[in-house]
Amino acid sequence: MDFKALANKYQTPLYVYDLDYMSSQYEKLKLAFKGRKSILAYAVKANSNLSVIKHFADLGSGADCVSIGEVRRAILAGVAPYKILFSGVGKKDVEIREAIELDILYINVESEAELGRVELIAKELGKISRISIRVNPNIDPKTHPYISTGLHDNKFGVEISTAKRMYIKAKNSEYLDPVGIHFHIGSQLTELKPIYEASEIVADMLRSLQAIDIELKFFDIGGGLGIKYDDETTIEPYDYAQAILGTLKGLDITVICEPGRFLTANAGYFLTKVLYEKQNGAKRFTVVDGAMNDLLRPSLYNAFHKIEVISDAKSAFSKADVVGPVCESGDFLAKDCELPLLEHNDLLVVHSAGAYGFGMGSNYNTRGRSAEVAIENGQDRLIRQRESFEDLIALEKDLVK
Repeated sequence: MDFKALANKYQTPLYVYDLDYMSSQYEKLKLAFKGRKSILAYAVKANSNLSVIKHFADLGSGADCVSIGEVRRAILAGVAPYKILFSGVGKKDVEIREAIELDILYINVESEAELGRVELIAKELGKISRISIRVNPNIDPKTHPYISTGLHDNKFGVEISTAKRMYIKAKNSEYLDPVGIHFHIGSQLTELKPIYEASEIVADMLRSLQAIDIELKFFDIGGGLGIKYDDETTIEPYDYAQAILGTLKGLDITVICEPGRFLTANAGYFLTKVLYEKQNGAKRFTVVDGAMNDLLRPSLYNAFHKIEVISDAKSAFSKADVVGPVCESGDFLAKDCELPLLEHNDLLVVHSAGAYGFGMGSNYNTRGRSAEVAIENGQDRLIRQRESFEDLIALEKDLVK
């Protein structure tokens, strides 16, 4: 990939996505579940660009959505409503109402209180709402605490006893149709054992529900399959699928998987140009035009992203913090990164930026968000224009008194 040409053509900061790599990752995971009824529902939050969602929709993917905005994006991008799931802890009544009216596959319910709201709204609409319940199996996923979701300390899902009570209520309701069971223990999972243990717990619960005539159709295993940012040992898709399927023996049920990071992270690159270098005592800083408002993961999670230098620099390497223009000490893309001495307009490529990159961006310091470009079959195309100052003030300027 000619990063230099792309940076010159589209300017920086810039996100670049390799759609062919995304296709390859999708097919690997689809193949892993071959022989079992399954749906891959792309986790839209990982990268919500319409062209990316459409790319997966064209491959046959569904969509896992955590806001009604993501549901609308999925439909606009061509995902069939019967392949759309609506998850998330805090759904507003207006969002629940729209999801029911759109007749999506199901709403993932996260609490007894939410189940009550869904039932009430379905009754008001005179419709039956298909639902799944997110079960919290209380398994430690061995990942960063900010992206752990399957423990009782996390805000997601309900414990087993509560879930059983909810299923019985849904079964007896005129306006609820319990069709699925869901769990998701965390993101960037690199150990198979917690996944197997969680699946075993939830599969056993599924069997106990069958014993009281609650027949579910979908076993939603969430997502979270980890990828290589640095030197992580990752899980092979086949081993992942076999661990899950091994807990489902004797059950006739469709498996739903919600991959996000696995499909997009290593397909994405963040391009940023060097503005200048500075030295504060013994500390070296490489100041670039990209910032925490463009790529938040390093500041938020202290996440590692490999940085590649596109430069003619020949000097010896030394440690530098790669920092941006945002007025925060936490504004960095890397700390103590080994780099040659760099000059104005040298290019840095931040790898593994295709998931939770652009989507977590902001306009902090009145900075427009970067452009996004797709590469497919060796051809590049713009899939999101760079934001202008006029874009940033469009919702404010006519309201100034």
